[in-house]
Amino acid sequence: MLPTIAREPDAVVMIDQRKLPVDEVYVRCRTAQEVARAIKTMVIRGAPAIGVAAAWGIALGMRNSKATGTQKFAAEFFKVCELMAATRPTAVNLFWAIDRMKRAFAAAAEAGESVDQIKDRLDAEAQAIHDEDVASCRAIGAFGAEVVPVDAHILTHCNAGALATAGYGTALGVVRGAVEAGKQVVVFADETRPFLQGARLTAWELMRDNIDTTVITDNMAGALMSQGRVNFVVVGADRIAANGDTANKIGTYTVALLAREHGIPFYVAAPLSTIDLGTLDGSRIPIEERAAKEVTHVAGAQLAPDGARVWNPAFDVTPHQLIAGIITERGIFRAPYTESLKEAFAARV
Repeated sequence: MLPTIAREPDAVVMIDQRKLPVDEVYVRCRTAQEVARAIKTMVIRGAPAIGVAAAWGIALGMRNSKATGTQKFAAEFFKVCELMAATRPTAVNLFWAIDRMKRAFAAAAEAGESVDQIKDRLDAEAQAIHDEDVASCRAIGAFGAEVVPVDAHILTHCNAGALATAGYGTALGVVRGAVEAGKQVVVFADETRPFLQGARLTAWELMRDNIDTTVITDNMAGALMSQGRVNFVVVGADRIAANGDTANKIGTYTVALLAREHGIPFYVAAPLSTIDLGTLDGSRIPIEERAAKEVTHVAGAQLAPDGARVWNPAFDVTPHQLIAGIITERGIFRAPYTESLKEAFAARV
């Protein structure tokens, strides 16, 4: 399985997704600050992977702490948590993972554990978050495979594969699950401007798995659907509101509208950690805006004239009415999402 992120004794190691598909380069982050920078600069990206990276970053930062007393150690811990929280605002998995690390810290403090014991507990919690993410993705893949057509022509947008998680993937987990179930699968990968995650990352992953993959530019999706060459759409998510509205990579909303127009089922695949019941609807999801240069330049080559104004939101929100189902590690949930998503969390408890 593709190694997206791993912990070494003195570092958090992650594949540099900015270099793919040409160069397979691994970055060793030896401090919490370096992990935070890697998240912010998209060395690692994808909501579940960001959460795992943040957990490992916190554990690494505290392992490096020279504090001997629990009071100073606690002050450093919360400062590292703030550092991670400031990296990417939209992906809720980031904050979910930070909260889990805080709960582990609180439990250790309540038990009167020493600094060294707390460090061990934080390492164990980060490892649990990592392992649970891989298990969740495999469960998502198994549930999703059930609704994939036997002869599937799947369109996906952005990268929601092993690279976006700790391994296996969410949307691409569904693709992999369908292949493992013996279904015939062809994938069309939107290139996903401006960061080109589909062309660079999704195609790279699927080709490594020998899955039939064709890259298309984002504005080709409608023509492809009109020719009857797509019968299933699955995407990942960065945050899902309580009513099912879903934030995902910019352009997802357009794909969902096209799918509805052509009568093609549009599914979202994500772990429960991506669902934010505290956000009532999509209008309340913070949308990150990124640097203009991501739009005006590609691989260092300038495409737009100097001085051109740029709007570069990293995500858009797909209304719940366009979503056939949300595929999670607990099963597939359907409208009305305000009820079914609550039940998903109740079932987990």
